Amino acid sequence: MRKTIFTAIFAAVAAVQAGASSFHLFDNMTYYLRFGYGIGGTAPMGMPATIRSMDSFKPTANFTLGLGLHRAITGHWGLSSGLYLENKGMDVDATVKNYRMAMVQGGQSIEGNFTGGVAIDVEQWMLTLPLLATYSINGKWSVHAGPYFSYVKSPKFTGYAYDGYIRVGDPTGAKVDVGSDEGSRGTYDFSDDMRSWQFGMMVGADWRFYKQWGAFVDLTVGMSQIFHGDFDTIEQDLYPIYGTIGISYKL
Repeated sequence: MRKTIFTAIFAAVAAVQAGASSFHLFDNMTYYLRFGYGIGGTAPMGMPATIRSMDSFKPTANFTLGLGLHRAITGHWGLSSGLYLENKGMDVDATVKNYRMAMVQGGQSIEGNFTGGVAIDVEQWMLTLPLLATYSINGKWSVHAGPYFSYVKSPKFTGYAYDGYIRVGDPTGAKVDVGSDEGSRGTYDFSDDMRSWQFGMMVGADWRFYKQWGAFVDLTVGMSQIFHGDFDTIEQDLYPIYGTIGISYKL
């Protein structure tokens, strides 16, 4: 899958360059290769009372690789875009109380309010297109902001509930104990309920420190939750919020 995405990136770059040569649509365009490492998570906007504590957080290898484009418009202002291959993932362990959940235990599907520990594994490989306004502070520093749009090729949202109990149906329903070993804990997989298209906002800065070489920092905040609108198994809407730091090379 990753080989296919890399092929798509370079095919798109070739098509853009061919179009620019034929129609002069991108005169005075500057091209950059960008490579970054991100850290963040997929979380609700504000911590709900049903999540009592975040016991562990392990970021996965969240890399960004792609081609950036920039064109000066007038004075200090310009426009920036590109096409990036990204991964946004995390492993989280949390303690919850009366948290709305659905799980499979011993081959049986159960849904209700869970109290205990929850382990979550999220991974999203995506192609991202940013559309940014830029402001050049001087010859070395610039800032940028604007929306981004992502196509999620390979979504994953899996995990398990353990060391607790679930009240089936509602908080006063039948109590089912949930253990800690593979036979007694409850597993879940909501990957098929995730959106293929996402959008959000990006802000950041670029610093050219040596000839063609530069560094950048970005913050992206998802404006569309990761699940489809009709998905209500998890009570909170979840959004990807990530920071990325990396290097760039001017072509």
